[in-house]
Amino acid sequence: MQFPERFSNLPEYAFPRLRALLDHHPAGGDVLHMSIGEPKHAFPAFVAEEIASHAHEFAKYPPNDGAPELLQAIASWITNRFGVPIDPATQVLSLNGTREGLFNACVATCPETKNGKQPYVLMPNPFYQVYAIAAAAVGAKPVFVNATAETGFLPDFSTVPDAVLDDTAIVYLCSPSNPQGAVASADYWRDLLALAEKHDFRIFADECYSEIYRGEAPTGALETAHKIGADPERVVIFHSLSKRSNLPGLRSGFAAGGPKTIAALKQLRNYAGAPLPLPIQRAATRVWADEDHVIENRALYGAKFELADDVFRGINGYVPPQAGFFLWLPVEDGAAAALKLWKASGVRVLPGAFLGRDVDGANPGHGYIRVAMVAPIDEMTRGLHEIRRHLY
Repeated sequence: MQFPERFSNLPEYAFPRLRALLDHHPAGGDVLHMSIGEPKHAFPAFVAEEIASHAHEFAKYPPNDGAPELLQAIASWITNRFGVPIDPATQVLSLNGTREGLFNACVATCPETKNGKQPYVLMPNPFYQVYAIAAAAVGAKPVFVNATAETGFLPDFSTVPDAVLDDTAIVYLCSPSNPQGAVASADYWRDLLALAEKHDFRIFADECYSEIYRGEAPTGALETAHKIGADPERVVIFHSLSKRSNLPGLRSGFAAGGPKTIAALKQLRNYAGAPLPLPIQRAATRVWADEDHVIENRALYGAKFELADDVFRGINGYVPPQAGFFLWLPVEDGAAAALKLWKASGVRVLPGAFLGRDVDGANPGHGYIRVAMVAPIDEMTRGLHEIRRHLY
């Protein structure tokens, strides 16, 4: 039995690799999971009530694109958050989590060729792994653009040769970034939009961490496109309730962008999508319309940011994250550090190299570990102090 060769060179996913690295060694203390970005703060109490009150709608097929009420709630949130007027009927698609959308958007919009050649799909390095598998699935060639301390932990796409940009169909960018917590400024988005216009590619803006931040709210890609009058078809933004509202299991997300692009995504959804059940959509409608719980959630993370700054003050190379809920901590060797920490303390973190790829023989994540600040703050306090004690 044969399998597609286009997936044969993909490395094993990060978390099976982490289990292979750690699990045949005993934990050196009470196990504390700081490797997976699964929010642990409380989600709004009304979610369960909404699902229960609409449970009878499990007997109905849900609308593929999202219930009108949900699409309106999302469009209103986009307008309130980013100042961008959105038509809920033509510019929004409800998603079963952002990962589905980030993958299917590439399937729906990436051409088979560009300028008669295999198209490129650009992405930051390190990166959320679905970007690379989406490129592989459509037969495009992934190009990994390093996001390092020297580039402000965001990829500098202007360094990519024009010959590559000319044949680029899609650029993925995560802002606030996973794993480093860097935020793309309005100027950064403006420059990327100018490249997209010059070289004719789309931008897929993964903004799922946009509501967890310090100081000012991060600028959005669609927000910048609207302000400068760019073609709305150049940008698709992706959001979800997973981080904003501590609801990773609800699987409520959305894609928003130009009507033609969203129409292409809807067409694929008609044949291969998995719409959310209606009771889930009803709950999501109410969650997108509520900001009080988001403000409370952001304050909880703010306390964790301050704790991390205190614990790692004076560590050479420590950069306080601007947003998101990860720490990107410098070490000599991420895999060796993760194993040492596990054996000494039972604290579980992710080697940075597991999120990156080799470029010119070097992986930009090699000298880092990613630490998820999702546990309750008392557990976080223990975990961060164990990291400081054993690794620095």
